[in-house]
Amino acid sequence: MTALPSVVAAPTAPQVLDRCRELVHPALKETVGRLHPWLGEMAAYSFGWCEVGGTPVVAPGGKGVRQALAVLGAEAAGAPARAGIAAAVAVELVHTFSLLHDDIMDGDETRRRRRTVWKAYGTGPAVLAGDALFALAVETLATAPGGAGGLRLLSTALGDLVHGQADDLLFAARPWRGPERVRPDEYRAMAEGKTGALLGCSAALGAVLGGAPPATVAALDRAGRHMGIAFQLVDDVLGIWGDPAVTGKPVHGDLRERKKTFPVLTALSAPGARHLATLLESDVEPAVTAGLIEEAGGRTATLAEARRHIAAVETALAGVPLEAGPADELRSLLEFLVHRAL
Repeated sequence: MTALPSVVAAPTAPQVLDRCRELVHPALKETVGRLHPWLGEMAAYSFGWCEVGGTPVVAPGGKGVRQALAVLGAEAAGAPARAGIAAAVAVELVHTFSLLHDDIMDGDETRRRRRTVWKAYGTGPAVLAGDALFALAVETLATAPGGAGGLRLLSTALGDLVHGQADDLLFAARPWRGPERVRPDEYRAMAEGKTGALLGCSAALGAVLGGAPPATVAALDRAGRHMGIAFQLVDDVLGIWGDPAVTGKPVHGDLRERKKTFPVLTALSAPGARHLATLLESDVEPAVTAGLIEEAGGRTATLAEARRHIAAVETALAGVPLEAGPADELRSLLEFLVHRAL
């Protein structure tokens, strides 16, 4: 009897993330090692490589989604591995720079169950460490083959990221109702800038450094941006209704912090939302508000919007020729990121 061919299972998203981290880590560590020793220590602390004072440690780090997107984007476009690694180092440096500054702006004192850099070292040093990481990312791209195109792509993404961050900060001061209230379409644009722009840049940057055609670069950037919006929308749902044992955040946390998230904004656009706006302006128990948001369709509308962006990712990836294996791994990351609440 002829043996049937064995079927090799596609890598899971955690396996994909692990593989990409192993590829990128040596280059990332070597690059960070070029910083001023004090700045390098703060960077290493933020990556989970050391404690305050420089004692080596293995602490929880980020998932490495952006660096994985950079590697997979390069591989999917048929670019050489070195292009994906250089791109991954650059986007990881930029992402960490943005987190250092975000934690200061938001007043967050912990990240991944450790003190944030500004709490551990001080506000001024944390700002300086973030600036150093940004400068190092620019240097990494400037010295890479094809770096000029990479810098143009990164500068566009950073402009969008800063625009989105500015809108996010300004949203907090705007009212829940009336002509000055935040509209769902404004929030969607903010999410694309704050979250989607760097994900899009991550997916496209390795392709740029590898000399991929403009259409492929544009498709990967578009896919990453839609992925970022979908991720933010799902995060909004989990921020109100998520299980704390899974999310690591308190139930109804976003409502307690008065965050203007997509479920709230869509519910406020529904007929008869005046009572909800009154409750959001009061100190009523968040569980009551969460129930009204769900009754007004906020949760359903947010998940439907997330699904539209997931479909847009698929459309973007299907619109250009990509290497099948890496493209499938990109899709596995999409499922990992956004199917948590669907």
